[in-house]
Amino acid sequence: MPQLATRGNALDRESSDPLWMQLMHSLRDRITNGQYVADQALPSEAELSEIYGVSRTVVREALAELVQERLIYKIKGKGAFVAPDRAEVRFVGSVTGSAADLLASGRRVMTTVLDQGGGPASPEEAMALNLGQDEPVVRLRRLRVVDGVPWLLVRTALPEQYVPGLDRAKLENRSLYETLRRRYGIEAAGADRWLEAVIPTAEEANLLEVEPGTPLLGIESVAWDKDGNRFEWYYALHRSDQSRFYVGIR
Repeated sequence: MPQLATRGNALDRESSDPLWMQLMHSLRDRITNGQYVADQALPSEAELSEIYGVSRTVVREALAELVQERLIYKIKGKGAFVAPDRAEVRFVGSVTGSAADLLASGRRVMTTVLDQGGGPASPEEAMALNLGQDEPVVRLRRLRVVDGVPWLLVRTALPEQYVPGLDRAKLENRSLYETLRRRYGIEAAGADRWLEAVIPTAEEANLLEVEPGTPLLGIESVAWDKDGNRFEWYYALHRSDQSRFYVGIR
């Protein structure tokens, strides 16, 4: 770990700038000049308080500002870490799926299947997929981890008539879109997507390793094939500190 300033000369008590701001600038400088590298843990709140001779309240204010600036991120129970350059995922004009975009950019992607099964479509699923009441769908719930950090939590529904047996397919660490292409000959021709800010439930925050009340980016999507058949509905929760989306308007 890089050598930090010692107590007594880290902050200027005579300055008109508040202590939290001085501490924030000190940590920001160490991040931007490379003394701290991407995904490296910062000292704990207690350690920073001791090193800089300030209260834990001052430390929390400084760290909160760095989170807002997206220079650091927090993992519940583990502390604060230097934020890497956020993965830029093509959003409009891309129907390849986020895993393909991330892998193409050299990121390490792991996907855990939390739930997998089937049942009658809910009213929301039936409307999104143009299905009749109670028509069967295959449902998936997956957690995607990018470079060791939870990145998104996604619920997916697909009409069973298009994907028979998908409820039993092995999808751990596999691209759903690649599975659809290879196994069922389904390829996306287009999609509609809607974005909103979302406060996660306690379970969702725990799975994504964020503090309760942390705003997430919610994305709803409906995709269709070349014949206009709606084959996929999903709702994904993204950690906005780990990604950004590119939207191109031409």
